[in-house]
Amino acid sequence: MESLTSRIHAVQSPIIPVVGELIKNSPGTISLGQGVVSYNPPPEAIEFLPKFLDEPTNNLYKSVEGIPQLLTALAGKLQAFNGIEINEENCIIVTAGSNMGFMNAILAITNPGDEIILNTPYYFNHEMAIAMAGCRPVLVATDENYQLRPDAIAQAITPKTRAVVTISPNNPTGVVYSEAALRQVNQICGVQRSCAEGTRNIYHISDEAYEYFTYNGVKHISPAAFSNSSEYTISLYSLSKAYGFASWRIGYMVIPKHLLIAVKKVQDTILICPPVISQYAALGALQAKEEYLKSHIGAIAQVRQLVLDSLNRLQGLCSIIPANGAFYFFLKVHTQMDAFELVKRLIQEHKVAVIPGTTFGMDDGCYLRVAYGALQKETAKEGIERLVQGLATIVRS
Repeated sequence: MESLTSRIHAVQSPIIPVVGELIKNSPGTISLGQGVVSYNPPPEAIEFLPKFLDEPTNNLYKSVEGIPQLLTALAGKLQAFNGIEINEENCIIVTAGSNMGFMNAILAITNPGDEIILNTPYYFNHEMAIAMAGCRPVLVATDENYQLRPDAIAQAITPKTRAVVTISPNNPTGVVYSEAALRQVNQICGVQRSCAEGTRNIYHISDEAYEYFTYNGVKHISPAAFSNSSEYTISLYSLSKAYGFASWRIGYMVIPKHLLIAVKKVQDTILICPPVISQYAALGALQAKEEYLKSHIGAIAQVRQLVLDSLNRLQGLCSIIPANGAFYFFLKVHTQMDAFELVKRLIQEHKVAVIPGTTFGMDDGCYLRVAYGALQKETAKEGIERLVQGLATIVRS
């Protein structure tokens, strides 16, 4: 058969299905891999589905940017929780998940060969989307605590830079970036830069999919809430995590109004409109009582503490960075072993799965992402015990 070549050959393969196949071949494995929650959408989401069914025209295509009633509800949420006012300078686009929002943004603001700054460790789907668009990721290392280094970001900017990407709370590290650092990034992006084509802005793409998952009194910060930032801040949100909506595929983005036509072109081509039945479910979810998020995230906080207490027994074998957000810890294992080989041995010999750090751009050592959002306390305790014992056995052997 003739071999085919395309831009996709240069894109890394998604790691989750690869690890999933290893888990499938090792029955009884507890997964600390995929970043999902264990709980279901609120009952209000399901209760809204008859409203979708009651309107026959809902079987037709709807607005590219989302149904009006959901856009209104999201505007209220953004004002109340994020401090972002929707006005004549910005607008909301409902998407099929926040990954789609990121792809929309990259295609709308770049030409092939342009550069996007990613802070390492990065979220692998971001790096993949940049490569698919024919652009180049420029990697800037975070500090020893996985916090942003604004000076290094500023130094990485070239005439081809089109955006700086931040994720807070962070995937894969779980850290939450400070307001001061996010303000510095916005200031960097807000500066007009001269280039051969004229004068332009560099955009700040702020991925906030884990906005509700913060612990120990840490507060989430949305860069688009900073004054005078609407023109160059692109904010990405998701219902997948906080509302147990992973398969419903509903996210949304807040973009400068001048990008609306470009983003609508991308979304109309790829999607036409977000699934309308899922939009109705999202509208219901947003009406859930405050106790829904509070109780579920409180339960995850308890699992987080259990996981952290167990991981702390690995001091000396691993570096464990404090993380007050999302539902991840990112370990640096003190070994010369290849990260993926270590992951395979943990699954095959100790029945516990994690994700190798190489898929997040960390190839200068052996790193592992540990996800705990999908586990109940009992399963988490067993899974983390297997991980601790497995790492101790393998690394010391």
